[in-house]
Amino acid sequence: MAVSPDHTQDDGVSKTTAIHLQSYLHGGTSSLLSALPTVLVFPVYKTIFRQQIHNTPVRQAVGQLYKEGPVKLYRGVVPPLLMRTLNGTLLFGFQDTLLRHLSLSAHNAIFTAALPALAGCGAGIAEAVVFTPFERVQNVLQNSKNDRHLPSLRSVLIRLKEQRISQGYYRAFLPITVRNALGSSLYFGLKGPVSAIVAGHGLSPMASSFVSGTMTSMAISLTLYPMSVLVANMQARVGGESKGVMACWRAMWKSRNHSVVLLYRGGTLVILRSCITWGITTAIYDRQVK
Repeated sequence: MAVSPDHTQDDGVSKTTAIHLQSYLHGGTSSLLSALPTVLVFPVYKTIFRQQIHNTPVRQAVGQLYKEGPVKLYRGVVPPLLMRTLNGTLLFGFQDTLLRHLSLSAHNAIFTAALPALAGCGAGIAEAVVFTPFERVQNVLQNSKNDRHLPSLRSVLIRLKEQRISQGYYRAFLPITVRNALGSSLYFGLKGPVSAIVAGHGLSPMASSFVSGTMTSMAISLTLYPMSVLVANMQARVGGESKGVMACWRAMWKSRNHSVVLLYRGGTLVILRSCITWGITTAIYDRQVK
């Protein structure tokens, strides 16, 4: 029996929609599966945060956390867990959606090669809009100076709600947008070519994806690390004097004695975290897609 054109068109639309949704599902799944390493390396992340805020050596930061005990060690772990799962869903899914739309208007090979990075930039901007409040809550919870007057997640949420949106949940929105847009653009622009180069040395596809995700995220983390330090310092406190981005940068640069070495305190641990989380996420996502 012949199929009517309308039914054929409807089936095509349904299949196309299903294909588009798969990228969101794959991104969410890969990030969910990497949530366990996120929990395991959370003490590492918190050590980095202490170095960013208090400009302390790694041994002193670890000593502070050890003295505070295991209960406070995992204070602030909920926002990054939620972020990790939802972030992958949005980042990979939205990047794939943008890539498909941009591909329709690609007219030359050079422009086509740049499309993954361009779509990644758009996904990074969307990521900043959605997840800046999560990062803000996380940084407030991780700052030990807030333990007394903001003892719980609920108290932090109420206090931030009382602030103006630019000083509350969306504090440091501009540097986060710049950081995420650049980071996502570099990640999606580089991970494919790096994976192809690594695969040329005889590694399996999954191993190639893992190495690609690790190397790419390592390079991005180190390049954009000063932006993350700036964001952490801007978001760690609630209330008080509200300084702009440049004023916060000058104050932070002064507190580091105008030293790049001190500015990059914790940078080595960022490499370790990137190796574990983004390597696994990239490997799982590419495996699902293939």
